[in-house]
Amino acid sequence: MRDSSTDDGLNATIHPDGSAVLVIDETPRQIATSHAEDARREIVRLTAEIARQLGQPTRVVVREPDGEWPLIVDGEEHVEYAATDGEPRPAAARPYAAAPSRPAMTTIDPSPAASKPAAPAEPDASAPASGSAPQVSSREFADRRAQRETFLTSDRGGEDSEEPATRGFRGTMTRMGIKMAPGAAERSERSDQMAVAQHWPGPRTIAVVNGKGGSGKTPTTILTAAVFARFGGAGVLAWDNNQTRGTLGWRTEQGPHDATLHDMLESAPHLLSADAQAADVAQFVHHQRQDRFDVLRSQPIALAEEQRVSAKEVDRIHAVAARYYRLIVMDSGNDESDPLWRRMIDHTDQLVVATTTRDEHAEAGALLLEALADRDERSAQLAANAVTVVNQADQKAPMNEVRRVVDGYRKLTRDVVHIPFDPAMIDGYLHYGALRPATQRAWLAATAAIARGFAGGA
Repeated sequence: MRDSSTDDGLNATIHPDGSAVLVIDETPRQIATSHAEDARREIVRLTAEIARQLGQPTRVVVREPDGEWPLIVDGEEHVEYAATDGEPRPAAARPYAAAPSRPAMTTIDPSPAASKPAAPAEPDASAPASGSAPQVSSREFADRRAQRETFLTSDRGGEDSEEPATRGFRGTMTRMGIKMAPGAAERSERSDQMAVAQHWPGPRTIAVVNGKGGSGKTPTTILTAAVFARFGGAGVLAWDNNQTRGTLGWRTEQGPHDATLHDMLESAPHLLSADAQAADVAQFVHHQRQDRFDVLRSQPIALAEEQRVSAKEVDRIHAVAARYYRLIVMDSGNDESDPLWRRMIDHTDQLVVATTTRDEHAEAGALLLEALADRDERSAQLAANAVTVVNQADQKAPMNEVRRVVDGYRKLTRDVVHIPFDPAMIDGYLHYGALRPATQRAWLAATAAIARGFAGGA
């Protein structure tokens, strides 16, 4: 497709609210749409009308919040990306693909000599006799084998293997037949999804901690498990490791029974035996049908002294969990001196500090990290490589307050992720799918940061 002969072409702007304006000869034409994709289609349609009037393809430059897109549109609404000099051009839509080259023509010599059959070649006295084949030595074959290149192609995940864009203007162009690479935001999201989808040899244990109640440990446990299960597949367990009325069971779906970790503890000998089957564990855990992970509940109604769990019993429950699950996310209580809490730390591969923007929650998490740093070398390593999840529980919390907490934890932990306020996280059952898109993206980023702590682990 060739460019229009007009010098400036058309200019269009798509606003954040999905409306747009197309400027034709310095005259703006408003486009009353509410979605960016609808605006893009209308811009292409209007430009095609002008192209039909001019009798030639017309250039239009579309500006969006995420970039500027020079396009050429013909009267049939075929679109080509008008790459500038030096800029890589996406694969064109089919109507503008390069025409296939014709096969080479065979030249025929019309001279009489050319029509005569070729005389048979004289036999070579040095050639082997008819019916015999030259013998190849094993050394010669070994040399050939060493020089042979494999027939299998290797996809190393290069640029050519990258899936085209699916979001925004780039995604729209892809659906119109112009293959475009994803933008930075979509690439980042794909990278986080791949990190979360990774499986590791052997089970991994995550401990979600903060010595202060109400700091967001339970929501962090639930949504971390949900993201791992949604993007990485089954085999994820959320465990309420709490002596004092843990509430993990209150915010997750109950299965067809009311079993708790005490019931699993009683059946641990069978579950760890050679006779146990994978499905046997289902009678002790509560499957989350939407988010695809399991929950091991405590008993929030009973008094603490009625459901005490010892350090050895934590070992036994963890042995069962590690046999049936690839990933264990432990929701913890608030008593860091409890043997139950300390034994959890001994089983932990990745520490997660959950906090809100409230001063007492942020300070409690920081003090916990300092205490772990003084406990022993392994605990200090967990503290140094922890991930902090800052939940904005207060919708009216000023951003400078949020930044103060986030920046403070950047000095203490390996990574920090801010989770924006979301009404779906306040009360009741928690489901990843009920969250706003921005909140889902933040939880994916937080879970990816956690997953990257497992890289290279044994």
